[in-house]
Amino acid sequence: MMAASNFEFKYRFWLFGALFGTAFSSYSIDHEPAGIALGNWIARLRGATATATNMDYHVVFAIAALFCLAASLVRTWATAYLNSEVMVGMRLDTSRLVADGPYRYVRNPLYFGNILLAIGMGLLSSRIGFLILVAGMILYDYRLIFLEESGIATIQGESYRAYCSAVPRLVPALRTKVLSAGRVPNWDDGILGEAFMWTLAASAIAFAITLNQVIYFGVLASAFVVYGISLAVIKRRKRSNANAEQPNLESPRNT
Repeated sequence: MMAASNFEFKYRFWLFGALFGTAFSSYSIDHEPAGIALGNWIARLRGATATATNMDYHVVFAIAALFCLAASLVRTWATAYLNSEVMVGMRLDTSRLVADGPYRYVRNPLYFGNILLAIGMGLLSSRIGFLILVAGMILYDYRLIFLEESGIATIQGESYRAYCSAVPRLVPALRTKVLSAGRVPNWDDGILGEAFMWTLAASAIAFAITLNQVIYFGVLASAFVVYGISLAVIKRRKRSNANAEQPNLESPRNT
């Protein structure tokens, strides 16, 4: 598999969005949600002659919401160690190696979180949409991973290769072989950087409770408003930090 291009990395948020849009647009050719199909299949397994009950559907979509919540938790944990500015950055950052927090268990916790999200949101899409979303997310994540790992290996060299030999790429290890460096997570920063993900999880929770698509898509649409606000805050903070770090070039006054 080829690594992603710099264009794919720079516009990854919008390309991820296009993937979700393609998956949900498949309702035009496949009208049955994957979660409904799963609920009906479970009903048939237990010998029910009719389709699943509303309670069965609530349970299936609650599981979908749990996947979305797990994705939000994993990504927030990772961003709290990585830095939200790096997470939303349009340029590949290979200047440092983070090997603390979730990075002790998996090299790419953000992309692992993406796959959890794809499974959860995929159950809210059609059956074809589920396959498009999960398969497409795995493929695109791997392309981005290959790009990032190549760049980091070039800069970090042997230390990164040693890290790779101890930590799996995308499926988390149950036990870590990497000692904690004592880095302190910035949870406020992690939550800010992943506010979009938490709103997506909220939309899945809303649907699991109500089974109402209008409510679901209403909360889902608000996620993009939340993303715009959080991105503006992150960029403003970045500019403020850059201005604070600039040296004072004014001549000293005579006293």
